[in-house]
Order: sequence, then structure tokens, then C-alpha cells
Amino acid sequence: MPHSQRRVIISADDFGMSQEVNEAIEQANRQGILTTASLMVAGPALEDALRRARRLPHLRLGLHLVVIEGDSLLKDPHITDRQGWFGRNQLELGVSYFFSPSKRAALKKEIEAQFRAFAATGHTLDHANAHKHMHLHPTIGSLLIRTGLDYGLKAVRTPMEPAFPLQARLSLGDEALEQWTRVLRHQIKRAGMKTNDYCFGLRWSGHMTPERVATLIPRLPQGNSEIYFHPALKQNEQMAELMYGYEQERELETLLSPQIRQLLEREQVASIGWSDL
Repeated sequence: MPHSQRRVIISADDFGMSQEVNEAIEQANRQGILTTASLMVAGPALEDALRRARRLPHLRLGLHLVVIEGDSLLKDPHITDRQGWFGRNQLELGVSYFFSPSKRAALKKEIEAQFRAFAATGHTLDHANAHKHMHLHPTIGSLLIRTGLDYGLKAVRTPMEPAFPLQARLSLGDEALEQWTRVLRHQIKRAGMKTNDYCFGLRWSGHMTPERVATLIPRLPQGNSEIYFHPALKQNEQMAELMYGYEQERELETLLSPQIRQLLEREQVASIGWSDL
């Protein structure tokens, strides 16, 4: 397969989390290489995100489903605290979502509500994924896909990050992740939806700096990759707690970098969207 068939989706998560994130995503789409963003429909800065999206005709929007470490829409006490906030313990939440019928029922209603809320924005649903990749959980993945079918969903992220382009060693965690992604890919394929071949941004989450991304681009594998970012102008108090140590300003720098754009062109890596898969 020739180099011209290396294709990449450049995306950002957490649109709607804060004005600092929203402004960075707008800048990265207007002036940089960002083409796609995933929207938190219960995010504190949702309305600000939607105002910006209306003036960004070339920014494709998808749903960033939140069932962990964020605000809910329905604030169901079966799955959230008194403030309507999902917990942070991924293992504990995953086990409870799998084994508790009442939590699964509440989860189903919340996922449906988030898809409805996205539809109410009037934007085309370009894709879907989940905060902290919680759609790798078979129950959540199944609910996301089944609900998404009712709302015209056609593409879902598979967070499968190979080690070799990052010059990293395979770990037991990598092997476990590969098994979970196989389940997700099967769910996506069975629903007739599309997905990416590879996804970059897991190992270096919050640290997708210009230097690191410059080493990644020449090593991108043939096929369809997604590179996702968490850009922000700066961290507010909540972000500093939840995303401690993230270099979000530097991730914005990467998306705005003329050198990164030129490297993609020189390496003949085509920029695509989810609808191009």
C-alpha cells in the first residue's frame, strides 16, 4: 500500500468542558490542522461550544459520551452522586455497570438522553466515542452503538494504539487493550458502522507535544489512523484536578504548528474525516 494511503483523522476531545478548551478547539480548527471535535453535551461550557461551532462550518462534531468523571444529564442517583456527577473509579464503575440491573437501566436512559441532546443541537452526528474510552466496556459499547443507530450514527472510535510507531514496548496492558478492542470492533462491524484502524493519543495522553507528534507522523502505519488531542488555552481549577500534569497548551501548539502541517504533507498523509472511512 503506497504512502498516499496513509490517512489520518485529527480530532479533539472534551468540546464543551470549559471555555479554555472551546477556544483552543476553535483556534485549532480555524488556523491549524484540527478537523473534528467530540462534544460533551452535559459539559459546563456546552452553550459556548455550540456558539463557536455555528461559526465553524468545517468542524465536524461527534458525541463524547460521558459515563465517568463528568456531569450527567439525568442526574440519576443510581449512577451519579447528589450533584449528578459520575465517579472517577473506572474499575468500580465498570463492575457496577455490568452486574447491577438498576445501574444498567439508568445507564441506558442516560446514554439515550445524551444522544437526544446532541440531536437537539441540530448538528450532524459525525461519530461517537466515550470519555476515558469507557465504550470499551462491552455494556457501554453495546448501548452506545444500539442507541446510536436510532440517531444516524455511522462511525465509532476504536482506541487501538499500536506500540511500534511510538517506539514503545508491548506490555500486558497493551495485550489486554487489544482483546477489549476486538470485542468493540465486532460490535461496530455487526452494526454496520465504520471505525478507524489505529488510534494515537493513549500513551501520550495530555502530552501530544510538537516534538512527539513529529516523531509519530513518519511512522504512521498504512490505513486509517486517528490522532486525538486535549487542547486548551490553560487549565482551570477543575481541569487541573482531573487532568493533572496535562500539557494542554502544548497540544494546542501542535495543532497550530506549521511544521506539523508541512510534515503531514511531506509524508503524504491525507487528512480525512469519519465519513471518509
